[in-house]
Amino acid sequence: MMDNFTPNRFVDELNEAGIPQDFHDLLSGHGVGALVVKMGIRFSELSAERTVATMPVAGNTQVAGILHGGAHVVLAETLGSFAASLHAGPGRHAVGIEVGATHHRSIASGTVTGTCTAIHLGGTLATHEIVMTDEKGRRLSTARITNMIRDNRG
Repeated sequence: MMDNFTPNRFVDELNEAGIPQDFHDLLSGHGVGALVVKMGIRFSELSAERTVATMPVAGNTQVAGILHGGAHVVLAETLGSFAASLHAGPGRHAVGIEVGATHHRSIASGTVTGTCTAIHLGGTLATHEIVMTDEKGRRLSTARITNMIRDNRG
């Protein structure tokens, strides 16, 4: 059963995901999301201009034993969406309208790092490029996400 009344009920989830304390109030009502938790994504930087997180390969592989292409996209969309949401600011939210990825190299073990960099931060659209690398810094995939910035409904 979901508890909608306990303040900061996601504090453990936010800490586990590496969310800086400065952002706990912003995310305390909904946490980081079940998929972020399930994929093992851990944030190390969080801003509209640059967001960085890691994800383990273990548990996120496809039948051939390599990181699933969709896992690359989950990491990319997570980073781009968090960055766009920060850009949107209070009273607004980001809604993904386009995501695409190119896979350059496979990985079968270790940790993937996603680095999200703003390409465009406008009043109605935010576009980010996300580069996934392995532990040696080799590029695994490149993704781009565009989010529409909308006003919250009152």
